[in-house]
Amino acid sequence: MDQSITTCCCIAGGGPAGMMLGYLLARAGVEVVVLEKHADFFRDFRGDTVHPSTLELMYELGLLDEFLKLPHQKVATLTGQVGADHVDFVDFRHLPTHCKYIAFMPQWDFLNFLATQGRRYKTFDLHMKTEATDLIEEAGRIVGLRASAPDGTLTIRADLVVGADGRHSTVRERAGFKSDDYGAPMDVLWFRLSRKPDDSTDTFGHIEAGKMMIMLDRGDYWQCAYVIPKGRTDDIKAEGLQAFQRRVVEMSPFLADRIDELKNWDHDIKLLTVAVDRLRQWWRPGLICIGDAAHAMSPVGGVGINMAVQDAVAAANRLAGPLKSRTVTDGDLRAIEARRTLPVRFTQWLQLTIQKRIISRVLESQKRPKPPPVFKAFNVVPALRRIPARLLGLGIRPEHVHTPDVLKAS
Repeated sequence: MDQSITTCCCIAGGGPAGMMLGYLLARAGVEVVVLEKHADFFRDFRGDTVHPSTLELMYELGLLDEFLKLPHQKVATLTGQVGADHVDFVDFRHLPTHCKYIAFMPQWDFLNFLATQGRRYKTFDLHMKTEATDLIEEAGRIVGLRASAPDGTLTIRADLVVGADGRHSTVRERAGFKSDDYGAPMDVLWFRLSRKPDDSTDTFGHIEAGKMMIMLDRGDYWQCAYVIPKGRTDDIKAEGLQAFQRRVVEMSPFLADRIDELKNWDHDIKLLTVAVDRLRQWWRPGLICIGDAAHAMSPVGGVGINMAVQDAVAAANRLAGPLKSRTVTDGDLRAIEARRTLPVRFTQWLQLTIQKRIISRVLESQKRPKPPPVFKAFNVVPALRRIPARLLGLGIRPEHVHTPDVLKAS
């Protein structure tokens, strides 16, 4: 059965960018429809790094105390092992924020939280199991979209369509947007291993000759990211699961007593294909893309969620008033892209620099690595650890909430 909806704003994609924008617009009294193609938000192997910048936004929204009741782990410093050397390289404890740490939180909890907050507002309309399939264009302007819904086709006409449907965005493909692919030298094998009470609680990366692995303390398990050269997945699988288990244990010998928890490739180990790209233009009349739909980020630094949220806040700040008065212009969309381009470009430049100068060299090398001089300086002068903390935790031009809350105004 075909259905139709008319609204102010239709957001394709219920990830961090889409859910945050939907919540902020509804909070400001704007009619908004959010489409999420899955039946729920539970997706394993999604980014779950919530940085101080996002936690500060939760404080500004008056949601921080409730947000921190969700399961999470706090990490105030980041350490690494480079060959035989231990390096302390990030210290968030001096940031000018209310939360001076990273919170590791399952993304499905984060998204469920935003959905719950959004439903407090009568103008928030979330459709699950509903996927954008095409755009509606009239006289060169996007005026809505079509979606596949549980009961048939859903047609939504809107003053503005927002593509927040991820790096494989249907919206950006249907809009004909062009992107520049900046490449990545690596992919990531993502898996879990149980954590025991007497394990170290450090969140750390370990770099050895030709190998790199990140381990995140998630309470009762370790979330592990084993970095491999781009396109080498089939070669590693061909060597056999036991060979991969040996690789992991060589990096972190204390995992030897639980490595057998990795029983098969299909269920226990997931491939994350790394991509870094950016649209040449994020908008056209009646449409704008944000988050991964506009710029896929490398996993370096775990900034993906936070960049998406920053995009959403910038978009809401600019659009809430014009959407409510139904006066959105191309200038509004152009201004959002202009504001977010510098932070995105700088972050991607930093990620690409790390990929080229550190990760590529490690993966290609057969010699045991030594820390770069700048890493050694972090150990000698602890105050230097505040620099990467600022770049990682807050980024360039962090956004702040300027939209009103209609519940408080009423």
